[in-house]
Amino acid sequence: MKAGIDLDGRVALVTGGTRGLGLRIAMALAHAGARVVVCARNAPDSLPDGIAFRGADIRDAEQAKALVDGVAAEFGRIDILVNNAGGSPQAAAATASPRFFDAILRLNLHAPMYLAQAAYAHMQRAGAGSIVNIASVSGTRPSPMTAAYGAAKAGLLSLTQSLAQEWGPDGIRVNAIIAGLMQTENSGDTYGDAAAQAAVARSLPLQRMGHGDDIAGAVLWLCSDLAAWVSGARINVDGGGERPYFLDLVKGG
Repeated sequence: MKAGIDLDGRVALVTGGTRGLGLRIAMALAHAGARVVVCARNAPDSLPDGIAFRGADIRDAEQAKALVDGVAAEFGRIDILVNNAGGSPQAAAATASPRFFDAILRLNLHAPMYLAQAAYAHMQRAGAGSIVNIASVSGTRPSPMTAAYGAAKAGLLSLTQSLAQEWGPDGIRVNAIIAGLMQTENSGDTYGDAAAQAAVARSLPLQRMGHGDDIAGAVLWLCSDLAAWVSGARINVDGGGERPYFLDLVKGG
């Protein structure tokens, strides 16, 4: 996946990077030469060579800052922050509790802001840095049962562009990836059985759901010098975007 992209000497922090999409992103950055740290609340059984783990609950502002400061102190710098950690449990808007809404917002919107603020101090001193926020089509094309998640991801897209405006003069680029419908180990919980998932895939112009490497490739480009004049961008990585009302195909509508 390196394809001429060279991140040798750079230090990257990827949240939620111990499995799934986050791990694929971490592996892509490491393959390009970056020293990569991943974080989560619980330590994984193992990680690929070249990827280090640091535990933290990034929903807590103090822990988020301590994580970033610790990585910068240990490795001498922090050049890349990928805000990948997130979660999208479903709930009916009419009955979702305040606690539910608060939990979704803390993970998907507050935590990226805490981490970006902490990274800014280090990147400003260096005069350069790249922050990539992993957003979702739920933030641009709302769907039933995801009011809290969609609102959080819409907020993350707005935050991305605000930070790009404020921090651009310091040499810090901030971009977002709008991830589409992804094939994951939990796809069945979201999209239904194999037949339902095949129907969802057919609703996409590229006729398949996304994989971790699809998102990782876009992250790798945004973090590289190939994207040196890209900031405040919202890049759709979604197979061309689903046709309207794709949810009618899922679990019988």
